[in-house]
Amino acid sequence: MPSSISSSDVALTVPITMTAAEGVALPAQFERPGFVRLTASDRPGVAQPVPVRDIPPQPWGRILLGALALFLLLMTAWELYWRDFGATPGYRNSNGAWAEQRRRIDAGEGGKTVLVGSSRMLFDVQLPVWERITGERPIQLALEGTSPVPVLEDLASDPHFTGRLVVGVAPDLFFSGFAYRGEAITHYHHQGPSQRSGHWLSKHLLEPYFAFYDPDFALPTVVMRQDWPLRPGMRKDTRVRKLMTQDADRNTRIWRKVEVDPQYRALARSIWAEHFAGPPPPNMDTPAKARAVATEQIERAAKAVATLRQRGVPVVFVRPPSNGAYYAFEQKALPRANTWAPLLQRTGVPGIHFEDYRQLQGYELPEWSHLTAADAARFTAALVPLVEHELQAQAHGTAPAPAGP
Repeated sequence: MPSSISSSDVALTVPITMTAAEGVALPAQFERPGFVRLTASDRPGVAQPVPVRDIPPQPWGRILLGALALFLLLMTAWELYWRDFGATPGYRNSNGAWAEQRRRIDAGEGGKTVLVGSSRMLFDVQLPVWERITGERPIQLALEGTSPVPVLEDLASDPHFTGRLVVGVAPDLFFSGFAYRGEAITHYHHQGPSQRSGHWLSKHLLEPYFAFYDPDFALPTVVMRQDWPLRPGMRKDTRVRKLMTQDADRNTRIWRKVEVDPQYRALARSIWAEHFAGPPPPNMDTPAKARAVATEQIERAAKAVATLRQRGVPVVFVRPPSNGAYYAFEQKALPRANTWAPLLQRTGVPGIHFEDYRQLQGYELPEWSHLTAADAARFTAALVPLVEHELQAQAHGTAPAPAGP
């Protein structure tokens, strides 16, 4: 008897089948001990089927239950961690949420008052207070970290919008054209069925119940913001942390942790300070360039406002409060005489600047840029009569008569 067995001998030890098309003998099944995959060397001269791996018997039910239990344990721990940090369930300020409010204009509410601007208009103007005073709840379309000029242009091009427009002006955003959330407008125009359904599921099944479900608490975000060493030539550039909580219709207020936690408030201020100390954008790194960019943004706004007013839409600009180091930065980089005054002159619409009205001053801004929740309600109550006066004056074709400082 030979001391070894060739591959041809092995092929003869297994059952043989014939293909109908070629009449070629093929192994019907290879009986191989252990957890070994069939390979091409086991089938010389034969067209190779997809390799098959033997699956050993396992307690799959118990494995599934174990994995599910581990998942629930880890998610519960993550949720409890952020709740202990001060987070509570709330609605996400997503592109889908913005698009949902934007669609109201095209769905029959185009005659309503609409608020646009940056985070100060979003945080500081409280919709329930506005509704209590006027009987109307505005549509909130402000976007944090974003100039309102692109939204102005979008509304100007929409014939369904025939209402009234209040535009918040944060100098470092409005006059630079910076649009951190600018993709929200594109999302609104191109939102597909899967995106709409995803937003609906998130809004109704996750956001009202889970505190950890916030972009600031996502694991990749948490890992990225650790104090990693900087490479030579790099400077610290911390991403803005969570500052707000939001309702289903985007009514927004500052997060209570910013108000009551001195350490977190100091963190928020330090992030703004990085912005103040950092180099200006390349297109604004000289006074001449900065003036040119501001002029461009004013011209864009003027063109959009002219289109809106031709359609009978009254417009008013609002400069919400800021203080401390943030106000000092704005005064230095984008002084009122070079920005606010030319904006009102070029657009020909009235403006309400907090410096001009006692009732718009004296509020608490924990991190220099946004009002506390209580003061936001008080500020809104003081602001609404001023805004209503200006809007009604335009609607009636009378010259505005602003209240005295």
